[in-house]
Amino acid sequence: MASTSASLAQRALQLDALVRERAPLVHHITNHVVMNFTANVTLALGAQPVMAHAHQELEEMTGFASALVLNIGTLESAWIDSMLIAGKAASRRATPIVLDPVGAGATRLRTETARRLLDELDVTVLRGNPGEVLAVAGDAGKTRGVDSLAKTTDAIQAARLLAADRKMIVAVTGPIDVITDGTVTYEVANGHPLFGRVTGTGCAATTAIGCFVGVAPPEDRGLAVASALAVYGRAGELAADKSSGPGTFVPALIDALYHVPHAVDASSLRIARKS
Repeated sequence: MASTSASLAQRALQLDALVRERAPLVHHITNHVVMNFTANVTLALGAQPVMAHAHQELEEMTGFASALVLNIGTLESAWIDSMLIAGKAASRRATPIVLDPVGAGATRLRTETARRLLDELDVTVLRGNPGEVLAVAGDAGKTRGVDSLAKTTDAIQAARLLAADRKMIVAVTGPIDVITDGTVTYEVANGHPLFGRVTGTGCAATTAIGCFVGVAPPEDRGLAVASALAVYGRAGELAADKSSGPGTFVPALIDALYHVPHAVDASSLRIARKS
């Protein structure tokens, strides 16, 4: 029997509490623009961040991590190699890998790198905007820079097919987030337009996913992705209420994520299982 929206929201809060209890180490190989921001989001959620990309330490560092987050936002050859080294080590250990294909569809380097990582690594979750997901799936993604011009509805079927083919979870984020493993699909309606006015908020959503899948059993990872996006989106709503614009939104978001256990109740998390 499918879970009700209320029970899904309650489970989301239980997963949030588990992140704060276990404080998983989340290893990031991410872009220069968002390193500090995503590290602080990780800490605010109760997890531990490490930003390590030197080839000499990747095997050892990956052995400590509960999840690996790969973000292709500022690519160069050495960083691609770092992602492959760390990703292969994580794959051997069955450590969940979360891939953010930032700007896939905008340039051939980004699109081909995202596909190479999917081909060579056991990626657990792909999180992107509609244009990025369409580009990775092989359709003509509508991407300008790193921003999507496509709609979530344009990418849903491609996400389902990609998830089923790759045996992974695909999360398409937008006004309504869609999370699918090709069979079971969740929708999350939490969030705020100010997310789109600050750089790195999509990358931070990927970080939140890394924190949650780092503590969830494999059979619950789809729900963990939906839970992470719901908690993160709800924190954004609370932050927007306390901020006057993009400049004050970011510190308010960090505070809101930190205060989730006391400020967020299940009734405010809008998660639905669609199939």
